[in-house]
Amino acid sequence: MADTQPTLSDASRMWGKSTWRRYFFPAFWLVYLGQTVDGVSKNSHGAAAVAGYVIVGAFAVAYLAALPIGWDKQCGQKLFWSLYALAVALTVAEGFFAGKDALVFCVYLAVLTVAGHDKAAIPGVAVLTLATVLVPRFVPSWGGKFGWDNGLTVFLVSFAMFGFFLIIRSNIELSAARSEVARLAAENERTRIARDLHDLLGHSLTTITVKAGLARRLSTVDTARAADEIAAVEQLARRTLGEVRAAVAGYRDVTLAGELATAHEVLRAAGIEAHLPGAIDVVDTDAVEPFGWVVREAVTNVVRHSRATNCTVAVGPRWIEITDDGRGSASATRSGNGLTGLRERIDNVGGTVTVSGSSRGWTVRAELTPLGADRARVDA
Repeated sequence: MADTQPTLSDASRMWGKSTWRRYFFPAFWLVYLGQTVDGVSKNSHGAAAVAGYVIVGAFAVAYLAALPIGWDKQCGQKLFWSLYALAVALTVAEGFFAGKDALVFCVYLAVLTVAGHDKAAIPGVAVLTLATVLVPRFVPSWGGKFGWDNGLTVFLVSFAMFGFFLIIRSNIELSAARSEVARLAAENERTRIARDLHDLLGHSLTTITVKAGLARRLSTVDTARAADEIAAVEQLARRTLGEVRAAVAGYRDVTLAGELATAHEVLRAAGIEAHLPGAIDVVDTDAVEPFGWVVREAVTNVVRHSRATNCTVAVGPRWIEITDDGRGSASATRSGNGLTGLRERIDNVGGTVTVSGSSRGWTVRAELTPLGADRARVDA
């Protein structure tokens, strides 16, 4: 199955999926390229001026194309650095047409350097700063003086952009984390619904099947009792429908007393003698619902697979055990969907489920952690 987990790349593309949001803000600051345009008008004429203006436009396009890619370190890095190399080449070329005003490009190169968030970002910014300061000193036509002002601009812009891109990446990671939380919540809900439907329908449909079979056999010898069994099937079907709706909605009311009553009925219909506890007052309050699920799953398996004649349910404050005298074997201990779901339920409330089979029958035992055990461990 394909991996559906959201990646940082997915979140980055979602963050910048709107064209205006992806390009408007970076494009706004291209207004400062007007200084380079002015430099071209002063230093070049004719075809040379046209070439200078074309380079300014090409640089702007390369900058706008590269910047969004730089936000995401997992996507398009080869393309980013190709555009970056093109921007550097255009900066060098523009020096022949705009003079020292071509160094304005270095500010935008610094932004791209920080956006690339490569290990070479700091050395790259340092090289750009030094180049902006030193190149005018060694080019007589550019004034022959150190470009301290431009160098300081490159440094400060780089520092500011570092913080800006840090915020952007934090937002991207937050978006990815939220997507992952939503995905896990949906997956957990699907698992819960699947588990509940298995437990509910497996038990109820087994009961309906057994009762319908009993009604069919009685239809030729005792029509009154057969009608009673059919009425019970109808009632059970209606109740099952309500339970399914409740499970899907997230509300379910499973109690040990209710499940024992149902177990008595379904075992009787299957011709299995039920030995159930006369009272369940001994069971702790927090164990009532999980033990109800244990009874439901275990009795369903007894009716389906055991071919038993007797089934016994015994309870204690924090344990419950269901045994039968049917076909116990090693295969009976294998975890199907029902037992897997049951183990998950009991594990969620701090308990364990043990399943064992032998030639004398099949046993399911669930135990919950004694009350205060976790507190005792913490205090220790």
